[in-house]
Amino acid sequence: MNHLVKLERFLIIGHILAMSFGLAGLLIVLPHPELIASLSTSGQTLFRWSMAGGGVVYIILGAAAVAIYAYRTLGLWQWLTFMVPAVVISLSSELLGTSTGFPFGEYAYLSGLGYKIASLVPFTIPLSWFYMGFVCYLIARAAMDAGVAVGKKVSRVDSIGAIFLGAMLLTAWDFALDPAMSRTAFPFWYYGQQGAFFGTPYQNFAGWLITAIVFMTVARGFWQKTSLTLSRKQLLLPVIIYVSNVIFGAVIAIVAAGLWIPVELSIVLGIMPVLALWGQTASQSTPKLIEQLEDTPAAIKPNAEVPIESAGVMSK
Repeated sequence: MNHLVKLERFLIIGHILAMSFGLAGLLIVLPHPELIASLSTSGQTLFRWSMAGGGVVYIILGAAAVAIYAYRTLGLWQWLTFMVPAVVISLSSELLGTSTGFPFGEYAYLSGLGYKIASLVPFTIPLSWFYMGFVCYLIARAAMDAGVAVGKKVSRVDSIGAIFLGAMLLTAWDFALDPAMSRTAFPFWYYGQQGAFFGTPYQNFAGWLITAIVFMTVARGFWQKTSLTLSRKQLLLPVIIYVSNVIFGAVIAIVAAGLWIPVELSIVLGIMPVLALWGQTASQSTPKLIEQLEDTPAAIKPNAEVPIESAGVMSK
């Protein structure tokens, strides 16, 4: 398991560095063509490659880091039963949105985020829905389950609360990201009509909320109903992923477009609640029973290949 921890750390560091280099390219180099002109031919070629693939790299690294974290911390079953619904449902929603304008409004993706599925949606987009959706739901779920006794089932109210809270945290990230990424010198998407929220339609955020609620609800149906306990230390990676990605969008929004209100909303409705929820969790995890489906094959049971002490959970 140590090699997975090392790989996970390598990926998260790479994820943050890739975002940092992306910020430098978008906010410093692109607005100053003389900097590009001063580069050697090979330097200019490298810069073009970095701008063409930088968005792809940081998303892939983030998704890979979260995938390893999910497997290592919760097990194969919980990882796959969140990732698959998140990717499939978000991709379906994005394909519907880019084709019909529902549920996000009329928009289209430009270059910079990789190969487009059906020539409409970059393959990296559903990966970003997965890794950010996972950390949002896990933080919300861990906080809601913190007061539940060992082995007890989580109430329906708490389960629904975790889904809505996770979806709200995910949408809060987009408050700064969406206006920012469509208004840079190198935009990644555009809207057919300028929306009322700094160029973004309010419908877009409703679409985000609905899409997140749907795939988190589906994942919750696969995950079992007994309480899940994770310590602050175990939740550190999700918190780092969330905060760093919000900061990424916030910096672009402020520097490239001078948008303070979207950033303030992302902080108040995103970063602050995440840090507060993280503070509610215990400093050390207490093993809690997670029921497994009776017909789940042994090969994909959550803790079939994961040491119990590393996960903070116990198999049935």
